[in-house]
Amino acid sequence: MSDLKSQLNRNRQRTICSQLGGVKLKLLYKASVHGFTGAAFHQQCDNHSPTVSVGYNASGYVFGGYTRQPFCQSGQYVNDDQAFLFTFSGKKLLTYPVTNAPYAVRMINTSGPYFGETLVLVNGNKPVVYSNPGNYYNFPAAEMHGNDLNLTECEVYQVEETTELERPWRAVTWESKKRTELMESIKTYKPTVSSVSQARVLLIGPVGAGKSSFFNSINSVFRGHVTSQAISGSSTTSLTTQFRTYSLKAGREGKPLPIILCDTMGLEEGKGAGLDIDDISSILEGHLPNCYQFNPSAPLHSEVHGYRKSPGLRDKIHCVAYVIDACKISIMPAKLEEKLDAIRRKVNLKGIPQLVLLTKVDEACPLVKEDVTKIYASGYIKDMLQEASERLGVPLSCVVPVKNYSEELDLDLNCDILLLTAVIQMLRFADNYFDELSDRLSSVEVKD
Repeated sequence: MSDLKSQLNRNRQRTICSQLGGVKLKLLYKASVHGFTGAAFHQQCDNHSPTVSVGYNASGYVFGGYTRQPFCQSGQYVNDDQAFLFTFSGKKLLTYPVTNAPYAVRMINTSGPYFGETLVLVNGNKPVVYSNPGNYYNFPAAEMHGNDLNLTECEVYQVEETTELERPWRAVTWESKKRTELMESIKTYKPTVSSVSQARVLLIGPVGAGKSSFFNSINSVFRGHVTSQAISGSSTTSLTTQFRTYSLKAGREGKPLPIILCDTMGLEEGKGAGLDIDDISSILEGHLPNCYQFNPSAPLHSEVHGYRKSPGLRDKIHCVAYVIDACKISIMPAKLEEKLDAIRRKVNLKGIPQLVLLTKVDEACPLVKEDVTKIYASGYIKDMLQEASERLGVPLSCVVPVKNYSEELDLDLNCDILLLTAVIQMLRFADNYFDELSDRLSSVEVKD
């Protein structure tokens, strides 16, 4: 039975794992193989925890429940205040938390996973579902399983913590000397085009992903203490409402660094909300003035105050960085993914290099939360980077994990190294843009 094949596809497994944080799923029980009976379920699953139980029906619904409690056959209810039921709506995971924790799960020998007299998979030794939303979990039956109570499959997975890889898959030197070297490289960087003194990097991402926090964090590293110049925080709508260009300085009275971070309004799912895709081309071409007030219901027009009608190379965007929350990459709404794809195509047409900053890696993985230097030894983070690569259509080498400063009062060497490494990648990508531009100009001169 070791070659059990999961019916829960990779994306849905990642979505569930993202909900639980830094875990992986191991298939314990598959009803079509072991049997649609309580005895078969208990033989495979008793004393295993935590678990995710999943039911499938002919109507295409995928639904189930999570519990931290190990299964047994005592006939008793067990308490679990973290238990929840779930169903998939397209790629989105809908969850319904337990409302009466002492009755979260019941241990019945003639049934499969039994969630509080509310949802039972493989009920009474038959391939059917018992469904009675009410006192223990509340959910719309039509939303949960489409009122189709016949099971085509039932699976139970053990939830396992991700383990540390034997060898890190990217090499990083975690020393203060390395931080000094990175900072010096950034300070002394010069674009390969003489007419440009600062590389301009555009930050694009969903609301709350950490665009403004990234600037604040980089600024903090060079100031020597945690700062908060750009407005950042938690909100369902974008806290950034203007197009802002932030120039970094090497210390409080230091010279401006050769990089400008351009912050935009956050992307949102709905139409007429968040950054307007039609504004992207104007931003890339350098038409937008600093502090331009975004209007989600109307794209930028050339008559707006400060509009640059003839921007120079120094005004254009030289690199685009997509800022994505590692905790939400697996549950990214389809419409948001479509917006990012549309933006990526626009950027590609301009020949501008693109990379991905994967933020909040410490929140996504307990191993990294405990020790940031374990970031490239975390199999879970590697999977998240791989998924970001696939979803945003960039090579894995273009995905860089970072941890922004959010609750800290003091700087951390290891966080600084991750942040500075990301800036170095931005500058390298900007150089690629300038090199490509120079090659094109050389080609035109040769033809002439």
